[in-house]
Amino acid sequence: MEDEEAAAVLKAVGRQIRLWREAAGLKQGELGARIGYSEEMVSSVERGRRAPKPEFLDATDEAVGAGGKLSAMKEDVEKARYPKSVRDLKKLEDESVELSAYADRYVHGLLQTPEYARALYNIRRPSYTEEEIDSLVGARLARQVIFERAPKPSITFVQEEVTLRRPIGGRAVLRQQLQHLLEIAELRHVEIQVMPTAQEDHAGMGGSFRLLMLRDDKTVAHEEGQTYSRLISDPKEVQLLEIRYGIIRAQALPPRESLAFIEKVLGEET
Repeated sequence: MEDEEAAAVLKAVGRQIRLWREAAGLKQGELGARIGYSEEMVSSVERGRRAPKPEFLDATDEAVGAGGKLSAMKEDVEKARYPKSVRDLKKLEDESVELSAYADRYVHGLLQTPEYARALYNIRRPSYTEEEIDSLVGARLARQVIFERAPKPSITFVQEEVTLRRPIGGRAVLRQQLQHLLEIAELRHVEIQVMPTAQEDHAGMGGSFRLLMLRDDKTVAHEEGQTYSRLISDPKEVQLLEIRYGIIRAQALPPRESLAFIEKVLGEET
């Protein structure tokens, strides 16, 4: 595991599985035979070396008569499967009262459909395993609860035009993604703007970033590169990005014109 927090969760879950298995009088191989997994897999899960999938927990719960206690751990295990950087970012998003994001390469993660997110991870090189893709997509979708949270945060996005046209996953996936953008934009606390490729004066050429104003009135920023995920808390750096984001929004199409632009691109794809 990449961090102590996730490792501790998996070890605690593995310990509970072992205790319930022993109480049921089963050896690791016997439990594995009952639930359709190898003895090695059961051993790895009990030692906290592998994260059990939901079906593993459900089958084990039934096999040892845990009465739902092991199945109830699915949410904790799923969170532990997510990269630490993703969990840390979600904590900040959960604490935010205002979120602002500029995206220049692809549709912002909070706005992605499951199909678009999976396609995006599928084309990464070096390639991810299917298990890694499942975990990353699940983590990305889990963060989208921010749209349903109460009280609702104020959320704004600026998307580069190219992100609306690049057919990640194919034309069908792109059409579904564009339709999803229009649906999200209907939420009263969300605004989506488009930065046209033809815009000559452009303050966002330094790359994507996001700003998060937290409940304690502190604002932090976050940016990602090819090999890093960086939280920015220095007030001077944050202030610079706040100024830059304000200029980017002023240079982009207004929200209503942006939605018309997205509808136009969607029409071109049908």
